[in-house]
Amino acid sequence: MRVIVTGADGFVGRFLVRHLLETGHSVTGALHAGAEGLRSWLTAAEWGAVRWVPLELADRASVDSLAGAPSDGIVHLAGLASNAAARKDPGAAWDANAGGTARLVDAAARTVAEGRGNPVVIVVSSGEVYGRGGTRPFLESDPALPHSPYAASKVGAEVAALEAWRRAGLRVVVARPFTHTGPGQTTAYVVPALAERLTRAREAGERAVPTGNLDPVRDMLDVRDVVRAYVLLLESGVAGETYNIARGEGVRLRDVFARIARLAGSDARPEADPALARSADIPYLVGDPAKLVGATGWSPSYSLDDTLRDVLNAQAH
Repeated sequence: MRVIVTGADGFVGRFLVRHLLETGHSVTGALHAGAEGLRSWLTAAEWGAVRWVPLELADRASVDSLAGAPSDGIVHLAGLASNAAARKDPGAAWDANAGGTARLVDAAARTVAEGRGNPVVIVVSSGEVYGRGGTRPFLESDPALPHSPYAASKVGAEVAALEAWRRAGLRVVVARPFTHTGPGQTTAYVVPALAERLTRAREAGERAVPTGNLDPVRDMLDVRDVVRAYVLLLESGVAGETYNIARGEGVRLRDVFARIARLAGSDARPEADPALARSADIPYLVGDPAKLVGATGWSPSYSLDDTLRDVLNAQAH
């Protein structure tokens, strides 16, 4: 397949580009200005195998140029991914996530109307759209009740994408990945942040590590399993449908802390720091993957300990 990846320079995008190349697909990577740092992640051969193009989601001409290029599929990862940044400026989150998605799917829909193709468009949303109140794994049929500006902007992206499917027949598939991590993720996210603090505590002989709230339960995946699901949805997802990407099992963040501590060789204990707490934490966020499994045969291949070990090893290099 000829696949366009928006946000190819992001944490998930890097893994997706690599997986697409490894599985024999032709890749166009869309980057925002100043994204040359991606060269340090990919090998020279991988970099050379990708067609790189600029993309600014706020610029309609830039989006039109990308979406109008011949392709069989688009995986739309570009946007604002940080909850903290979205809380600081909810309008910017909507501009990037909902507005950017609306521009992209509208441009892709015009290729359908003009008979120039009909790519499958994977619009990457988030399991966070379900919000609070869960006591069992969320189903795709459960209502979206976002409790953060980030999650709300992702609901906006879903609405824009599915409107283009209904109006123009654009083959939109919505993916709702739950919490995922892996080697190279920044310490703005909980797993690499805990890994860094625990490693530092071990090296300094410290017995306490500052943390936010460790009571929430999360469905935790490896980024490499998530990108594999995106490619399977390109191949087998049904247009107009939404799919959870989830393990289907919850783990309390306190247990994640203990697992990282064991793998890092640290005996430090967690110490609550109010400055690290998130006021909008969702107590329980676990997804039911049955629909994805039924459509694609997907299943996770990395255990949580495998992923945590790789995060620690990446930080050591």
